[in-house]
Amino acid sequence: MRSDSPRVFPHLPLRFIRSDRLRSIAILAVVLVCLAVPNRNVIAQQNPVITSTDTRPNVIIVYTDDQGFGDVSSMNPDAKFETPNMDRLAKEGLTFTNAHSSDSVCTPSRYGLLTGRYSWRTTLKRGVMVAEGKCLIADDRMTLASFLRDEGYQTGMVGKWHLGMQFPGTPENRDWSQPVRDMPLDKGFDHFFGIPASLNYGVLAWFDGRHAAVPPKSWTGKKPNKRHVDYRIKPPYQETEAEARKRFKNTTIEVADDFIDNQCLTRFTDEAIEWITEVTAAPTNESASNAPPFFLYLPLTSPHYPVCPLPEFWGQGDCGGYGEFMIETDHHLGRLLKHLEDNGLSDNTLVVLTSDNGPEKSWKQRIDDFGHHSNGSYRGGKRDIYEGGHRVPMLARWPNGIKQPGRTSDALVGQVDLLATVAELLGQPLPDEAAEDSQSFASILLDPSYEHHRVPLINHGIKGEFAITASDWKWIAPRRDDDDGELYNLASDPSESKDISSDHPNVVRRLQNALTKIVVNGRSTPGDPQPNDTGYWNDLRWIEPSQYTSPNP
Repeated sequence: MRSDSPRVFPHLPLRFIRSDRLRSIAILAVVLVCLAVPNRNVIAQQNPVITSTDTRPNVIIVYTDDQGFGDVSSMNPDAKFETPNMDRLAKEGLTFTNAHSSDSVCTPSRYGLLTGRYSWRTTLKRGVMVAEGKCLIADDRMTLASFLRDEGYQTGMVGKWHLGMQFPGTPENRDWSQPVRDMPLDKGFDHFFGIPASLNYGVLAWFDGRHAAVPPKSWTGKKPNKRHVDYRIKPPYQETEAEARKRFKNTTIEVADDFIDNQCLTRFTDEAIEWITEVTAAPTNESASNAPPFFLYLPLTSPHYPVCPLPEFWGQGDCGGYGEFMIETDHHLGRLLKHLEDNGLSDNTLVVLTSDNGPEKSWKQRIDDFGHHSNGSYRGGKRDIYEGGHRVPMLARWPNGIKQPGRTSDALVGQVDLLATVAELLGQPLPDEAAEDSQSFASILLDPSYEHHRVPLINHGIKGEFAITASDWKWIAPRRDDDDGELYNLASDPSESKDISSDHPNVVRRLQNALTKIVVNGRSTPGDPQPNDTGYWNDLRWIEPSQYTSPNP
């Protein structure tokens, strides 16, 4: 390759690039988006957005569960229900229309959001975790919470964790007088109130810190749900696991006697508001403005199964129980926004709302029954490697920071980018061994004219599938030994209806090389190569094991 010739992926070494010249406008599109990205720590240090500790914004991330791209009424003109409070975030802030969770299922997406690192780099290569087990976030791994805590923030998490906890004893021999270990309080959070995982996994109780006020000593299973096609978790419960197994003939769940699934949204919002009130209270003999800033991570349990709206929401909207549940979710977001407004916190609080993956498989039923497309115009839903599995709503509001509110951005961004974004806003560098896949999009918030060029974004499916997106091009890596992968141009074919890989072999080759480099080097952002947590695994079908075990950065 001539030294002055353009590279498709300038952050890749020459050994990954073929020497043939670019022959098409299609290739040029990839070149333009993948121009070299300055080192993120140089950006953070040279261009700090926050110039005083007094102006550091509070940060709230509201993380919905299985909410599809089409489940925000401002983003879907044909939605069969209204979400006025989400629409308010859009009107008063910024709507991202090309935002992605890092996986199409829950545990790995949560890992990516909190760490700025793709979860497939860990031991979790497929699927999700159950409630109990070693936390997927290593003790020495920086998280968004630990970063902000070290910057002087109060850090709180309220809601669903689903990244692993270690409970005292075994299901057959619990000692709930002992504390829970390897959980949010060990990963950067000062405060935790919530549940360990999804509502279809034991253990279920209202954990406040390391203990549950009412220990989960009863048992249950999935019960019929009259408002949707799924299940309920509600009393009465069984005294023993044997009784529960006899009745339900499925996976049994440890549950506290005071736990009811349809109370989650109310309890979580109440607790979040109470915690914000406590951490923003004026210190003794000081003004409230001297209270430290706070970070709240609020992962909700809706609209994930069980779809269980409270009775006061029944009959609202035109999308059955699911629409009712989304309306209730929006209602509780409104309660949170009202608290911020009533207490003078709105202007300097960055609120981000996004979802952990696309909609549950009942999205197909909603199209047939109500004409509502939870996945918008995109292909697939939760678990899928196609856009409907990971292209999700992302709304951001920050009156003191976001310029020209009401804007829409179609820039490619990922939830993994939140850690680098917050770091840049505070003007703080990130070490090479942290947030390896996180690229700041702070400039999108602050400059309406800014053209964001992200390094290629990786997405991942429940069965270990990989996809790489650069500009308008998306390549899905081979999913079977006899598979050559799939290529789509998302600008001309956003619904991924026609595989055009045979028409653009050069694009496929370059995307494949880029994906290989990102996997092998342990990072996708500029910086020193970092190790993944495991050796080669079989889902890397397009990579030779020798390439993986002997990387040459």
